[in-house]
Amino acid sequence: MKLKRPVDFEILGAYSDGEQDVGVNIAERIDYNRSYVNTRLPQLEDYGLLTKVGPSERSGLYRITPKGVAALRLRNEYGEEGYEELVDERAAPIEVHRPRITGDEF
Repeated sequence: MKLKRPVDFEILGAYSDGEQDVGVNIAERIDYNRSYVNTRLPQLEDYGLLTKVGPSERSGLYRITPKGVAALRLRNEYGEEGYEELVDERAAPIEVHRPRITGDEF
């Protein structure tokens, strides 16, 4: 896994609330060029740090994965030997839940 610092960790941080979002919103939130962020999202998906969600393949919606949460938590160790293995190990017990509306809130 070859991450770009600081942008990849900022992208993961923007997704860390468990919500799904599109690249344009993330780019605005972290103040990076939209096209650059859009090139990083598929790479982060390839690494298993984000997953594409949404009603269609082209929706551009992503959500952080347990591995993405672990990578973000271990960002200070990035570049050290064994980083990927540590991320995999720490990701195992993490569950990412999309917020749900329950009950009679409406």
